[in-house]
Amino acid sequence: MKSYTEYLTYNVPSRRGFVNITSDVRKILQKSGIKEGLCLVNAMHITASVFINDNESGLHQDYEKWLEKLAPHEPVSQYEHNNTGEDNADAHLKRQVMGREVVVAITKGNLDFGPWEQIFYGEFDGRRQKRVLVKIIGE
Repeated sequence: MKSYTEYLTYNVPSRRGFVNITSDVRKILQKSGIKEGLCLVNAMHITASVFINDNESGLHQDYEKWLEKLAPHEPVSQYEHNNTGEDNADAHLKRQVMGREVVVAITKGNLDFGPWEQIFYGEFDGRRQKRVLVKIIGE
């Protein structure tokens, strides 16, 4: 069994946003040479997420509205975490809902998705560089 690891770096210029990273992950898979196995994609920051869903702008807007209702950014005083001097408690909660990582099967050298599935990086406290781990294991 082989493994291959690479890190992606994203810097979303706004506080929140969603980035389709499917093509970046596919490029890493190609470099790995692995034809059968698993691909782990993991957000390495506690205010960011990786998830799989449809690449449809209306859905992304719905996520934004829904997440803001669940964990509104303001008033920042509503969160104990923000008493540390930060203002990103909502980002931690949003990440918890959207998830930390995904695992995708690799079949015949391709990411083995269902219809419409793609991989997204979700940023909830942006404006700085953050890493995403891509680890591919297989043969």
